[in-house]
Amino acid sequence: MSGATVSTDVVIIGAGPTGLFAAFQCSMLKMNCILVDALDEIGGQCVALYPEKPIYDIPACPAIEGGELIEKLSEQIEPFSIPRLLGRRVEGLTGSAGDFRLETSKGDVIHAKAVIIAAGAGAFGPNRPPLEGLEEYETTGAVRYSVRRKADFEGKSLVIAGGGDSAIDWALSLSRLARKIYLVHRRDKFRAAPESLSQLEEAIARGVVEKITPYQLKGLQGSEGKLTGVEVATLQGEVRTLEAEHLLAFFGLATDLGPIAQWGIDQTRSTIPVTPSSCQTSLPGVYAIGDIATYPGKLKLILQGFSEAAMVAHAIYAIVNPNQALHFEYSTSKGVPGSA
Repeated sequence: MSGATVSTDVVIIGAGPTGLFAAFQCSMLKMNCILVDALDEIGGQCVALYPEKPIYDIPACPAIEGGELIEKLSEQIEPFSIPRLLGRRVEGLTGSAGDFRLETSKGDVIHAKAVIIAAGAGAFGPNRPPLEGLEEYETTGAVRYSVRRKADFEGKSLVIAGGGDSAIDWALSLSRLARKIYLVHRRDKFRAAPESLSQLEEAIARGVVEKITPYQLKGLQGSEGKLTGVEVATLQGEVRTLEAEHLLAFFGLATDLGPIAQWGIDQTRSTIPVTPSSCQTSLPGVYAIGDIATYPGKLKLILQGFSEAAMVAHAIYAIVNPNQALHFEYSTSKGVPGSA
């Protein structure tokens, strides 16, 4: 559906985990909402970048993969039949609290009383290493910046480059499937959770992961998109060639707020400052939650985004229902439509 004109109480920009839970919270307060996302499917980074990566800090879930988390959140909002406009960006925003007009890249016009920006990192893409012939290997999947199917790497030799959580988490996870894993980083120290670092040391001691430090990526070997080796080098010029069929490069995301940056909302370093108690931006009636929102003490965790989703739904209620007091009710007594 393109070029639609719709009216709703709340428009939620971003259908990642935080946006989906915001849709649930708004719906539980009997506010109509609509989800809009630039991707063709819901899930945001959880689906686009790490659908099979375990997440360990979701309450009541000792471990849950990114894709499964999105499935559960989608199931949670299913009783509310929330419309979704996918595969388009929100490009224009005019109006004020209680009467906003939004336009999408596919010609849709949305009238809403309040706006929630849950766009994660905004428009995102990987930071790509400056290697000759890189595109040829990207096309065949020999060089990747995310893992969508762990089974693709079963029995393969891999070079994983990076020094943060993603590089270490995937080195540990894929070590159970891959034939060989080289972990390349320009420094001997890694930036990750203490437990992950402890597990990494154990994996290195067992020989299932080989640490290659302090080295940086230098070149790719192979032909016609088939990778046979990855060249790495020290700052002193010492070069090694690592036999590998895949390179997984985890150098973070290049983020861009896109059209949001033109809406007159205060910004800082590709994030949006908000009032901690309500998550309202500098523009009344427009709120930001999840990774895109910032305030003192902010933690970039999905669980904090969930908390912000609940707070913002209650803050918005007064805009949607200006003459009606909100009497808080627990979900255990309130129930969900369609539940027994």
